[in-house]
Amino acid sequence: MPESFSRAVPRIEPMAAESPLAGFRTLLYKEVLRFWKVSFQTVGAPVLNALLFLLIFSHVLDRHVTVYGEVAYTSFLVPGLVMMSVLQNAFANSSSSLIQSKITGNIIFVLLPPLSYREFYAAYVIASTLRGLMVGAGVLAVSAAFVEVPMAHPLWVLGFAVLGGAILGSLGVIAGIWADKFDQLAAFQNFLIMPLTMLSGVFYSIHSLPQFWQDVSHFNPFFFMIDGFRYGFFGQSDTSPWLSLGVVGLCFVLLAALTLAMLARGYKLRS
Repeated sequence: MPESFSRAVPRIEPMAAESPLAGFRTLLYKEVLRFWKVSFQTVGAPVLNALLFLLIFSHVLDRHVTVYGEVAYTSFLVPGLVMMSVLQNAFANSSSSLIQSKITGNIIFVLLPPLSYREFYAAYVIASTLRGLMVGAGVLAVSAAFVEVPMAHPLWVLGFAVLGGAILGSLGVIAGIWADKFDQLAAFQNFLIMPLTMLSGVFYSIHSLPQFWQDVSHFNPFFFMIDGFRYGFFGQSDTSPWLSLGVVGLCFVLLAALTLAMLARGYKLRS
């Protein structure tokens, strides 16, 4: 080849290797941006809903109810509302994202890239947990303007909030994969997530219930999430915080394994 021609042809450098986590980071960024772009709806509205619960229940019951012998009802209620907001919004984030992607058909753009099912799972669950934590922090900050809530063990608070968000984020992925229509997803939320949340001790201590219903409450994993989270505030709880941590940790491991198995098979995603 003539020297003049070789100088005229641009040299092609080898393409730099992509970061092994590039797909995960991109999907995580997309999921976080999805709810943050409409934060007035996805973060602001749940905070307002929780504040309304707090104002109504505190007005009706604060003078008549104390919990653990010394904790005012309004103070007792705040951690329950915070954790309820974390759980519900973590579930809503992953489930709504997947069902929308399936119905509109753009799920193909997530499945085509060389993205492992573990990265897929981690991106959806981390984004869901972040949304849940942001809403929970907002509820706690707004509630602080109306009631003083101690925080005896901040690490317990953070640990249960993260685990609870991850569990409900995983449940949201399962629901989003399983559901083919919005009404199926609504049924999953209304007949499973909502009853388990409302009957978990958000608004009451289970020691105020008859013995039979106290025993039944111990079969509800959401109870252990709420009770362990509340322990982080008051240093008191309806059951041992270590038992709550063990139950919540086991639930997360089992749900993560189930979700990863569904993703590995491509259940209702690749067929």
